[in-house]
Amino acid sequence: MTVHKIKLQKEFAIAVLIGDKTFEVRYNDRGYQKGDQIVFDVRDGSFPINHPLNDKTYEITYVLNGWGIKEDYVVFGIREVKPNE
Repeated sequence: MTVHKIKLQKEFAIAVLIGDKTFEVRYNDRGYQKGDQIVFDVRDGSFPINHPLNDKTYEITYVLNGWGIKEDYVVFGIREVKPNE
């Protein structure tokens, strides 16, 4: 299992935090795999901001490539990892 720290623009952070956005579309330069974990670094443009999402960890639940997804990109499902898991 790999932990990926990835940047996320603030426009998307609330949707992830409240559970409306349960996926990410990313260039697959990291070899994302099911079971890997994601820690978001919320940004306003190129500047990091203090945001409650920064303190949470998410698990990749599913990885999709091919099937109409642009070459070298993936779509992966995420779910929050609760502190006692």
